[in-house]
Amino acid sequence: MIFDKLHEECGVFGVCAPGADVVGAAYHALFALQHRGQESCGIAVNRAGVIDARKGVGLVTDVLRLDAARALGSGEMAVGHCRYATTGRMQSSNAQPLLVNHLKGSMALAHNGNLTNAMELRDKLEQKGSIFHGTSDSEVLAYIITQERIQSASIEEAVRRAMRRIKGAYSSVIMSPRKLIAVRDPFGFRPLCIGSYEGGWVFASESCALDSIGAKFERDVEPGEIVVASPGADLVSIPYYDTPPRRALCVFELIYFARPDSVIDGTSVHSARMKAGALLAINHPVQADVVVGVPDSGIDAALGYARQSGIPYGIGFIKNKYIARTFIQPEQSQRANAVRIKLNPIADTVRGKRVVLVDDSVVRGTTTTRIVKLLREAGASEAHVRLSAPPFRHPCYFGTDVDSTESLIAHNHSLEEIRAIIGADSIGYFRAEDLPMLDHTGHGNFCDACFTGVYPTPPPKAPGKLRFERRLDTRTGGVYNA
Repeated sequence: MIFDKLHEECGVFGVCAPGADVVGAAYHALFALQHRGQESCGIAVNRAGVIDARKGVGLVTDVLRLDAARALGSGEMAVGHCRYATTGRMQSSNAQPLLVNHLKGSMALAHNGNLTNAMELRDKLEQKGSIFHGTSDSEVLAYIITQERIQSASIEEAVRRAMRRIKGAYSSVIMSPRKLIAVRDPFGFRPLCIGSYEGGWVFASESCALDSIGAKFERDVEPGEIVVASPGADLVSIPYYDTPPRRALCVFELIYFARPDSVIDGTSVHSARMKAGALLAINHPVQADVVVGVPDSGIDAALGYARQSGIPYGIGFIKNKYIARTFIQPEQSQRANAVRIKLNPIADTVRGKRVVLVDDSVVRGTTTTRIVKLLREAGASEAHVRLSAPPFRHPCYFGTDVDSTESLIAHNHSLEEIRAIIGADSIGYFRAEDLPMLDHTGHGNFCDACFTGVYPTPPPKAPGKLRFERRLDTRTGGVYNA
């Protein structure tokens, strides 16, 4: 596996606002959500019940230049998506929104998450003659909803029936000819919020997308809730459960995935990271001269560590803003060079000093090792690594690309071994028992299975990002080589 950082899931957006520039709103919102996925993106627009889309592989600036986006024309509703592949390859057939034309009309779907029973569902669909064009679990979700739509009186009823069949993580926006629907799985693994905009409604993965278009945040979509927006009508809420299971928001949304200016399920991401840094300072103090954060997600926690400890905060690294988060190379030497391209130390900040280096996590260890080396080359006398997440020891099956323990450094090595591998003078992790303290709402319920190995719902029987490609490779004798 070639990752060293967790990779984002996806960003979804939907707008229902007749008379407004819905395509422009989706376009600008995707820029705000670009951090959640840089592999592909797209926008679908609804014009009087006719749905059209533009999508492809690449960043928003590459695929959806404003003039190209506006070529979609005006409409009453639009759906946007930016993707990082957690199931299926990076290819145009897996780009979203997915468009489906069926007996009762059409549908566009944007999905964030991972279905844990996607393989079983796809097998049953194919046995009944369904033809798949891509290799993502999102296409399975689209087929299930379409099947249920054929037998249902409304799209919202179809979604509710589909929820009986699908398992795992899904925060999705679905557009039919007359309605825009937001749905969140009963555990609430992935975020989804609601805003008011130009007399209509918007749904987005993060509140920062609402801010980017001047929408007003109203509330989060509740776990297990279906929310229906129609032109000129009030929102309709349809709960899936009378008493939903416990919340299980992925704690990495607060630690790493989400933008610091977002509010996730009532908790400020910036404040949660500051709190994590403060708790790190309390539980893992050290004599040092300066605290520096690894851009971008380590900065807030570094500020919290500095404030709590009284050690001055310093800008230790400059990040190349023109390198995307997914700038990953297959060879070790290339990965090491990529770190230097992305980050460059400020020698005046660290030269001759004992440095506390704060980052969000260590997954593989390659990047952290290189960053510590950069500090030492810049003249740091000591490097003390502090991480605002507990040790990542177990796979995640609910919307990230870590599906095995093969390259998880904390699974395969002791704390002292990790310290030696990354070349630090000391290392300190955030304590798993302190995770509830990051939640400002009092719920305190997160999915922390990647730290504890305790999963809120059973993991998939056939995990793996490329599980559909591998299956096709077995069946077709090498058409797909995973």
